[in-house]
Amino acid sequence: MVTGERRIITAVALAAVAVFADMYLTQPLLPALSREYGVSAAKAGTTISSVVLAIALTSSAYGPIGDFFGRKTTMFVGSTLLALATLGCAFAPSFPVLVILRGVQGLLVPSVSAVAIAYLGELRGARGIGTVVGVYIGASVAGGLLGRVVSGLIADWSSSWRGSFVAFALLTLAAALGLRTLPQPHVAVREGRIASAFAGAYREMGAHLFDSRLLGAFVVGASLFFGFIGVFTYLPYLLSGMPYALSTGEIAWFYASYVAGIFTAPAAGRLSQRVSRRLLMAGGLAVALAGLALTALPSLGAIFAGTLVLCVGMFTAQAIAPAYVNVAARTAKGGANALYQVFYYVGAVLGSTLPGVAFERAGWNGVLWTCGASLALGTFVSLAFCQDPATGDARELATSR
Repeated sequence: MVTGERRIITAVALAAVAVFADMYLTQPLLPALSREYGVSAAKAGTTISSVVLAIALTSSAYGPIGDFFGRKTTMFVGSTLLALATLGCAFAPSFPVLVILRGVQGLLVPSVSAVAIAYLGELRGARGIGTVVGVYIGASVAGGLLGRVVSGLIADWSSSWRGSFVAFALLTLAAALGLRTLPQPHVAVREGRIASAFAGAYREMGAHLFDSRLLGAFVVGASLFFGFIGVFTYLPYLLSGMPYALSTGEIAWFYASYVAGIFTAPAAGRLSQRVSRRLLMAGGLAVALAGLALTALPSLGAIFAGTLVLCVGMFTAQAIAPAYVNVAARTAKGGANALYQVFYYVGAVLGSTLPGVAFERAGWNGVLWTCGASLALGTFVSLAFCQDPATGDARELATSR
């Protein structure tokens, strides 16, 4: 890899770290938000659901936007505005204002998350694209880990959750400045064609809803993210209450289990060369269910082990499902992948809200039942609908590997 390419990939990876950290930084802070604003656990959870709802609604739109304005420009402008929105959260005078600003963050996150891989792909072409995409995915996992762990530690150190937003606003601004120096390899669509670009993209996505295999994979994505985000959003309430009474900083370390994704996702990808993707998705969801069960035990060690197992299962399924979508979609693969992202983040919206309601009514057992039902649904759907590729698809599967 030449020096120029290394600089470009590093800048895009830093942007991925920043935007995924911004997405999740309130998770360890939820009890602190409940105390300061006097809101319930479910209401505090809307600082997560507002972000992922906005991402679900807008991710597919950034494809045509990147085509029209250029991908580098889209990433730079979006991440700059994201830094400002993140900084604004630090000074939110009320809880509704904080939720609105979190929604604005969600509108801007896809400026990088939905564009970066396409930018890297058109920059390098087919040569070595798998390597750079692997770096990007690793950076996104690292960003999720950083947002969850470091935000809690900063809040403890500064005695205020607001300091976490200031710190991550600065990180996002640094990432934006890095993106500004990148080349613009893409020639934008000529003026007047953006409307047709949007119409074509959404028409292609709608057609995929009539393919049972693809629809099954979309549901798998929604169900696995529902269970994953539901556990990690309301875990701080379990750990900050009796008998554990952990501080925000101590709770943050439980999110270190997220590092399992850095190792699990590439391993799952290699395993898919020998094992059916359908079985790997179902197996990952089953492992996640086992991890969920471990968190029911009254022991901090068991709870941490449970979150670790949950992450192994979740990232196994998540590493396989998008690849399955790419193979199962015979046409308009970009639209299929975009639709998968929509379902994935809709699952996150529901998973960051409904388990909170269940927690208020039944405590941690309510979270376990709702998240467990979602993971069980995903397991059933993956086995019932995500059939292995037919002979023609199998050749494409072999090529994709």
